[in-house]
Amino acid sequence: MSLEPRIIKESFASIEPVADKAVHYFYGRLFAENPRLRALFPPAMDAQRDRLLHALTEIVWSLDSPESLAGRLGGLGRAHRKYGVRREHYPALGSALIATLREFSDDWNPETEAAWTAAYRRAADLMTAAAERDGAHAPPWWVAEVAAHERRTHDLAVLTLRPDRPLPFAAGQYVTVQTARWPRVWRPFSAAGAPRPDGLLRLHVRAVPGGWVSGALVRHTRPGDTVLLGPALGAMALDPDSDRDLLLVAGGTGLAPLKALAEQAAADGADRRVHLLVGARTERDLYDLPDLRLLESARPGLRVVPVVSDDPDFQGVRGAVPDVLDRFDGWDGHDVYVAGPTPMVRRTVQALQELGTPLERVHHDLLEAERNGSAPAPF
Repeated sequence: MSLEPRIIKESFASIEPVADKAVHYFYGRLFAENPRLRALFPPAMDAQRDRLLHALTEIVWSLDSPESLAGRLGGLGRAHRKYGVRREHYPALGSALIATLREFSDDWNPETEAAWTAAYRRAADLMTAAAERDGAHAPPWWVAEVAAHERRTHDLAVLTLRPDRPLPFAAGQYVTVQTARWPRVWRPFSAAGAPRPDGLLRLHVRAVPGGWVSGALVRHTRPGDTVLLGPALGAMALDPDSDRDLLLVAGGTGLAPLKALAEQAAADGADRRVHLLVGARTERDLYDLPDLRLLESARPGLRVVPVVSDDPDFQGVRGAVPDVLDRFDGWDGHDVYVAGPTPMVRRTVQALQELGTPLERVHHDLLEAERNGSAPAPF
């Protein structure tokens, strides 16, 4: 049966106003009919419900883009391996989903049910196939020792991790992390460097209010501790077919993936200039500046430009990053990568568009930023 994006989108739109109630109903139904599945989920379900709604919304509105949809579902399928989700779990999830849609849809009919059933089967097939391919050559998670833990500010730490076996990733990708303090709770953090011969990877972690994993990593983790790492995810990688100069625009710990891209550009040996703009509120918030200066001194084509918004005594470039882009040479001939808080990413993309930068050359992981530190999780 072919997919019917129009029918699915129209019925989903009718449910969105009552989405919170629908998600509560879904999990209640799922666990009532399949109590053993409760063990796959975190103890607190509030963030989990938000992640389900976000993932479902993203999937529904990607139905018209089969390639993008397949990539997204494949990534979810691979990520779900670390939760213990297996092929035999998907029918129960599908049954609860269809029952929920039937309960809350304004105009549910046999045609709508057939469309959703076909879409779910297709999604489940893509996810399980990706998971099984991944399982043939990679573990569901890696055990990693904390080799170093540096508190850069009161709420930010840089962790150096030593996985127990090689963990493949590309510069710009992120891994999900679970601590012993919070079983079954995973959060994403970008690798703050290109892949290294020794297999170590570094994470920049800010403890966010109410952040279970980030708080544990910053305040309660020491060298010698172990964490679990999920497989690398994310698509914000350098374009292998481009040799254009790079503009990297970072805000907060969005610096991590962009620092990795700067290292990767240097490692590739291409003769391209790299401008890395690092935004912060105060000079004190430029937590990685010494390391960046060392990287700059070793890479002739790299220029690091700190940009500070709320420190009148700062001697360098002052202002919000999106507002200072026009103080430099034009960026229309560059590939641009942006990472940081959602408002900063949005404003930066808009400013670049106004300055004439083609949008197809502007790359960001805005959907990941909008997850507010959440991570893919089982339905």
